[in-house]
Amino acid sequence: MLSTNRQSTGFTLIEILFVIVIAGIIAAIVIPRLSTTSTTAKETANKQNISIINKQVERWYIEKGSFPETDLSDIGSDPDYFPDGIPANPVDDSSYEIDPESYRVITDSSEEEEEEIPQ
Repeated sequence: MLSTNRQSTGFTLIEILFVIVIAGIIAAIVIPRLSTTSTTAKETANKQNISIINKQVERWYIEKGSFPETDLSDIGSDPDYFPDGIPANPVDDSSYEIDPESYRVITDSSEEEEEEIPQ
């Protein structure tokens, strides 16, 4: 006599589809949040870089009596000011420069208006 009781060891098609739908819903929620978080982090790092560079430009002026070059080549090569060199803009990988009139950092992606250094 043969027994017809078989135990199923696999998943049904409905169970697999249910798991795929849940994974898709989770991905639809998580992926946009990750890209927004990355963009926000880059913008925050950019603002921090601008602040640090502006402070070092002020320090350069106090110690040397003149402002650094507008492309920051002289202050960027001095390890007392930037041991690892001038950082690149994390938003668009551009180089930071200073405005020759205000001596504040200017970038295409910076939205903050900083006050001018008195001369």
